[in-house]
Amino acid sequence: MEERQEAANFIEAEINKDIANNVYENGRVLTRFPPEPNGYLHIGHVKSICLNFGLGEKYHGETNVRFDDTNPAKEEIEYVNSILEDIKWLGFKWKEPVHYASDYFPQLYEFACKLIRMGLAYVDDQTSEEIHDTRGDFLHPGKESPWRNRSVEENLQLFQEMKNGKYKDGEKVLRAKIDMSAPNVVMRDPVIYRILHSTHHRTGNTWCIYPLYDFAHPLSDAIEGITQSICTLEFEERRPLYNWCLQAFDGKEKPRQIEFARLNVTTMITSKRKLRKMVESGVVSGWDDPRMPTISGIRRRGYT
Repeated sequence: MEERQEAANFIEAEINKDIANNVYENGRVLTRFPPEPNGYLHIGHVKSICLNFGLGEKYHGETNVRFDDTNPAKEEIEYVNSILEDIKWLGFKWKEPVHYASDYFPQLYEFACKLIRMGLAYVDDQTSEEIHDTRGDFLHPGKESPWRNRSVEENLQLFQEMKNGKYKDGEKVLRAKIDMSAPNVVMRDPVIYRILHSTHHRTGNTWCIYPLYDFAHPLSDAIEGITQSICTLEFEERRPLYNWCLQAFDGKEKPRQIEFARLNVTTMITSKRKLRKMVESGVVSGWDDPRMPTISGIRRRGYT
């Protein structure tokens, strides 16, 4: 509780600065909770939920729920339903309607095309291994892709062909064109779109290219008019990329990312990936097993 209050106090101070500086109209606050529908929520998510919804309520604003459904290979409607049920059980009410990153796939595609036309994105033929190996590290700059200086026209054509399903998974990606010698390794031409031939639980087979979280998230925030994007500290190094992506958005008000420490509990697993492995391997009876630190497991254990 003390840790959550400390995080809230810091974020409130930042929000008060924004209000005092007239960063957004009429002091309106709109936060968001953006879960990935690839598993059930656990106790670590509760801290984020309480912060986002609690700050929305305190400042007489609202909070959106937006599912980050950009990886159809791991997502299921079961997870969407369980997440909404858990938020309701915790006593919070989101601003209707429920949002999905997939709602914005056409707009995100156009934003990517805009970056290409601005000379800020390019199609790369390198494999994921080659991209990783040429990224460099904290002591050495990265190496530019041989495809980095393709013309705008060629990039637009190739990106459209990616969208039309001409290429196989991993055959091409769209990368932001930033700086391969940037001190922040995150800014070394990160991938923002990849090919994935997988049926989406909402859009079916309409799309075979999907934006990565670092691209979809800031622009989804901007489209919805989010004022504060409150996230955990591992995203602090990605804040420059968050802000960089927003240049594709023309609106006057743009969201601001503020980070807080994630919740860890001694002797408890708070990794959705590890929890999912336990469920799939049969170590537990399901996501709502009373031994699980998921919200549904805690509820089944008897907590009110």
